[in-house]
Amino acid sequence: MSRTTFDQLLQAGCHFGHLKRKWNPAMAPYIFMERNGIHILDLHKTVAKIDDAAEALKGIAKQGKKILFVATKKQAKDIVAEKAAGVNMPFINERWAGGTLTNFSTIRKAVKKMTNIDKMMNDGTFSNLSKRELLQISRQRAKLEKNLGSIADLNRLPSALFVVDVMKEHIAVKEANRLGIPVFGIVDTNSDPRNVDYVIPANDDAKDSIEVILSACCDAIAEGLEERKAEKADEKAAAEQAEEAGDKPRRAARRARKADEAPKAEEAAEAPKAEDTEAPKAE
Repeated sequence: MSRTTFDQLLQAGCHFGHLKRKWNPAMAPYIFMERNGIHILDLHKTVAKIDDAAEALKGIAKQGKKILFVATKKQAKDIVAEKAAGVNMPFINERWAGGTLTNFSTIRKAVKKMTNIDKMMNDGTFSNLSKRELLQISRQRAKLEKNLGSIADLNRLPSALFVVDVMKEHIAVKEANRLGIPVFGIVDTNSDPRNVDYVIPANDDAKDSIEVILSACCDAIAEGLEERKAEKADEKAAAEQAEEAGDKPRRAARRARKADEAPKAEEAAEAPKAEDTEAPKAE
């Protein structure tokens, strides 16, 4: 069963592309027709592509890996923040810092700096600083939080990148391509789909379009996480049963040893002592 229907996508306006003069010829396979100078996307293909992307995202989540969501355009940033946070995935919705992926060690240093500032705030170090120093550090912390807050817990490179508007986020896409990280993207008629591994041809400007596609993809991620949790619970139960099954023979062996030792202990207790069986001494 499809995660989205043709009617849902149609109602959300996913089929509206850009003006014909702004099109990218590489998007030709996904274009259904032109109307009033605007390209109309083939929503049957969009439905199929959403299903493909959702299944792949579900598999990544099921393995316990992270998917980094990227959307810095005004109409997408709040939706991405809500949907990504809902499935406990990192996201960037303010500004893509060049080298976020290709120079990940530097990004980790910035995160560490933010953590150190937090530590200073908690251990009372700030009370020894002047007002000017306090203001400077607070501003630095706010800037770091704005740019890195959502990826502060990302200790290693993500296993996939989900991008809204691959044209605007072309630097993120290039970095992922360079590192071999698969890219999932909502691709409009003015964008190049050739650098995207999982193309979702759709309107990347309308809020409703972005929301319906992200909802389907994040629902799939949530399913993957639930299946992972269920598998772990099953593995734990199986391990406990195996341990219990392994204990049964040991307990039986201990009971058998105790049963064998009991008569011997009784015989030893009933046997006459050496001093009672000594011959009487001659007077």
